[in-house]
Amino acid sequence: MDWINATAGSVAAELAALNNDRAESFLVSGFGLKVKVERLIRLLRSAMFPSIFCEQAFPKSQMQAMICLNIEKAGLLLSEICNDILTNPLTNHKDLKACDVECITHSFLKSLPEVAAVLHTDILAAYAGDPAAKSAEEVLLAYPSFEAISVFRLAHQLQMLGVPMLPRMMTESAHSKTGIDIHPGATIGNYFFIDHGTGVVIGETTVIGEHVKLYQGVTLGAKSFPSDENGNPIKGIQRHPRIGNNVVIYAGATILGGDTVIGDNCVIGGNVWLTHSVEAGQVVYNQ
Repeated sequence: MDWINATAGSVAAELAALNNDRAESFLVSGFGLKVKVERLIRLLRSAMFPSIFCEQAFPKSQMQAMICLNIEKAGLLLSEICNDILTNPLTNHKDLKACDVECITHSFLKSLPEVAAVLHTDILAAYAGDPAAKSAEEVLLAYPSFEAISVFRLAHQLQMLGVPMLPRMMTESAHSKTGIDIHPGATIGNYFFIDHGTGVVIGETTVIGEHVKLYQGVTLGAKSFPSDENGNPIKGIQRHPRIGNNVVIYAGATILGGDTVIGDNCVIGGNVWLTHSVEAGQVVYNQ
């Protein structure tokens, strides 16, 4: 219809003007970056768990070849994404040089067996921690906890290698699908399980030990942020709590602050609000 063409033309002119101004100011680049990130996640999980996430069936004799193919594709795509990010001034990549991309990609790919081994402990924790789980395959295919944690573990490796933006894009992709928000900078031990999961928030400097179980709606967050002389939040300090080993935190609990430490073998009840440390072996509940 003519009116649609006319409307589309006028709206397109306005949007083009806005985007031209933005491009001149910020030199934004990286077309299709979000699509590439989603594909990278699929390739990496297909390499680590080929019988679950590969998009085509294959005989067992071809498993290593399929894994190799997915790793090769993932490596090429990761290099491409890193180069996209390097050309984008918005990503604060001052310490990342073009010559580092090959080294980062190599180091990351070499870490995949370690990441997969840790994820196997998370699968065991989910299966042991949820009576409703019928099999490990069900955990991998149906549990939002595994969706979020598997992406987090991959993103965390890239975060530790100094890759800007990409780790956060990966975990936010999982966040949008599961409602579980884990910052890639968090440190999380083996045998980690989030039951149900919706509304869980784990902040950047959170440290979580081994054999920890969270329920839905748990927040491991920060209190008010200290500011510098210009009024900007001070970055790079411990803002989030530290959780010991063998801890269970029930639904709706909120634990805040970089100086808050939850000791080993604690149980934190539902809807508890904590801004102070708890000694090992304690049970804290909402009175």
